[in-house]
Amino acid sequence: MASALNPLAGCCRQRPISLQRDSLSFSKGGFGRPVPVFRLPKRPVSAQTSRSSLTSASEERPPSLPPSSIADKACLKAHAAESLLIEEAQRPLADYMSLPASQYSVLDAERIERIDDNTFRCYVYRLKFFNFEVCPVLLVRVDEQPDGCCIRLLSCTLEGSPLVVAQNKKFSASMVNRVSWSYSSQSSASRLLSSDATIEVVIEVPSAFRIIPVEAIEGAGAQALNGLLKAMLPRFLSQLQKDYLAWASGNSSRQPLGTGEL
Repeated sequence: MASALNPLAGCCRQRPISLQRDSLSFSKGGFGRPVPVFRLPKRPVSAQTSRSSLTSASEERPPSLPPSSIADKACLKAHAAESLLIEEAQRPLADYMSLPASQYSVLDAERIERIDDNTFRCYVYRLKFFNFEVCPVLLVRVDEQPDGCCIRLLSCTLEGSPLVVAQNKKFSASMVNRVSWSYSSQSSASRLLSSDATIEVVIEVPSAFRIIPVEAIEGAGAQALNGLLKAMLPRFLSQLQKDYLAWASGNSSRQPLGTGEL
């Protein structure tokens, strides 16, 4: 009779449920009869599991750095090459180009000063970059080569407004200018004087410019550097030609012929 009234009775007899004291408690029902209340035992959490969970969470979410600590950098590059056709004078151009650096003329005393036999300081013409004027001061070394020389940048210092000067510790620069001569196909008495220069500057973008895309800063900087090279290289070759002709005519004073003007 009991099994007919309660369809679960047979199941209970087939699979008796064992209750533990810790998982079973009683509370009074509506008629004062105790009603069993089941509680699932708590699963203990080990300290090792807790620590590993925290570690994995911290690894998935690295601490974010404040925006001021991440500085954007812009890379400015420029390259230019110029050649000048000259007529060979009384003394060969090859002899002039093979002179030791200690006998080089500074070409322009207003812009170049000699530090030692192979080292020179150059005051470059002012560059306009956005609304600022920058005057780079270069320290360069001249290495002699069979067909000319190679001028390499040792250091660069910026002069200008306080904002420009503040960038001196926030950029790096490299420059190579290869100066050489070669025979000309136009005439047996003609020679070709060439200058091939490359400049690369990596600068930390000042906070006042960080609203401008880095690509725009790099484009404007490269345009300014290319304009500078295209203006300076022809003038440099023209000064070399004048100095060569003075040397070839027997003038050994090596006095600079430049006037500081671009």
